[in-house]
Amino acid sequence: MRATFDATGDVIVITGGANGIGRALALAASKAGAQVVVCDTNDDAMAALAAEASAIATRKLDVADRAAVAATFAEIEARYGAIDGLVCGAAIQPRTPIHEMAPSEWESVIAVNLNGVVWCYQAAIGGMIRRRRGSIVAFSSGLALQGWPKASAYAATKAGLIAFLKSAGKEVAEHRVRVNVVWPGVIDTLQYRAANPGQENEGWKNTLGVGSPEDVVGPLMFLLSDAATMSASVLSRDMAYSRDEA
Repeated sequence: MRATFDATGDVIVITGGANGIGRALALAASKAGAQVVVCDTNDDAMAALAAEASAIATRKLDVADRAAVAATFAEIEARYGAIDGLVCGAAIQPRTPIHEMAPSEWESVIAVNLNGVVWCYQAAIGGMIRRRRGSIVAFSSGLALQGWPKASAYAATKAGLIAFLKSAGKEVAEHRVRVNVVWPGVIDTLQYRAANPGQENEGWKNTLGVGSPEDVVGPLMFLLSDAATMSASVLSRDMAYSRDEA
């Protein structure tokens, strides 16, 4: 069975969408007809994305800034229309032993990875409830359950997101708004490479396998689509492979 998606007329916002999985999704959703707005802090990556796909709009946004999130989302809706889909991909992953981590570093991870999703959720959910339509997706990680050396802060936020989004999804299911979590497996992104150099990278390749960002696009497009009549769920890719090798 070949899966195709028609996103004509939809407005989809992707935070952290200038690189990695978010970038791959932005290109696919735009090709499917959506008005995609990528929110990121990386000016160069956003410019490169816009050069490749001029229909994709970009906004500079630090999701840790609650006021900026609210203002940016309001401007997006005023410019492009109601937000139909929100994918929260912005995250940071410093590798520091927790007993050596400064309070400021811990707080920055919480601010981006956890609080940032909450602020984006709050900015989008009201309109979705009123329209009785919308889908919100965020990313967790296998580290949420198994942990990893030097990744305590990151793992804690990813575990927190599961609890938050499963609870939020149950709150709004009666309004026909869907809130779900993707656990994408081990995916080759810039953040992954920075966090898993050398021997760790080889270890993942030889065990779970390392997939490409494009491998996660299908599950994300499904969750954004009306076909996904599900909320408060975790869609997990426990093992990864590249579609090009199938």
